[in-house]
Amino acid sequence: MRIVQNETHDEERAFYGSDGLRVVSSRFDGPADGESAFKECRNLETEDCYFNLRYPFWHDTHLIISGCEMTSLCRAALWYTVDAEITDTKLHGIKALRECENIRMRDCSIVSPEFGWSVNKIDMRKCSAESEYFMMRSSGLRFDEVSLKGKYSFQYISDSVFTNCNFDTKDAFWHAQNVLVKDSVIKGEYLAWYCENVTFENCTIIGTQPLCYCKGLKLINCKMEETDLSFEKSEVDAEITTVVDSIKNPKSGRIKVAGVGEIIMDDPEARGEIIVA
Repeated sequence: MRIVQNETHDEERAFYGSDGLRVVSSRFDGPADGESAFKECRNLETEDCYFNLRYPFWHDTHLIISGCEMTSLCRAALWYTVDAEITDTKLHGIKALRECENIRMRDCSIVSPEFGWSVNKIDMRKCSAESEYFMMRSSGLRFDEVSLKGKYSFQYISDSVFTNCNFDTKDAFWHAQNVLVKDSVIKGEYLAWYCENVTFENCTIIGTQPLCYCKGLKLINCKMEETDLSFEKSEVDAEITTVVDSIKNPKSGRIKVAGVGEIIMDDPEARGEIIVA
């Protein structure tokens, strides 16, 4: 493997098409303002590097990034990349991950609007994120101990599992399919509208008008706080251990709840059973 160390590059496509390259303690910055430093590379490692230019990792295969910083000017950092491991790295440019597959992330800081669109198979652990439209239209997500603050997250995702996470994000999980969320806190308005076959287990759900227009929705041993007008037009099987502010017109199924401030059943098509126990 060729090793590059303690260098600065700002030229266009600095290492285009490289195979078997390790870059250490180097900077991608400068007046030439060149893009796409590592486009079309294979078997690439970058360690302790600074990225201040656009599009560094496009169409790469077998990529390791560790201890690196991608600034706000490093936009669209990883696109069309397959098999990447990213650890202890700051991804702070817009659209940092898109159309990628088989990505593993650990101990990373993400500050990136429109992060993770159309990604297949991403394993993310012990990461923090600030984003809008986070992970839209992605599939095969496996998240553990991930914190998120933003808006419109996990829309149109599928076949995913989240454990021990903390999400502060409105309009999350809209149109999601085949998703399990366990042992997590989800705070935000209008949670998971139009979702299908989504399960929340041992979760705390906080915020107005959650879980409406859902199909195949399940809540297992969950807490709900400040949740008014819940479950409207939803097909739901729920066990809730706290008092819900209000439940409105569940379409079908069964909701077992510790208490409810108000039950609104003014739609003749609403046939969901509400059991207060």
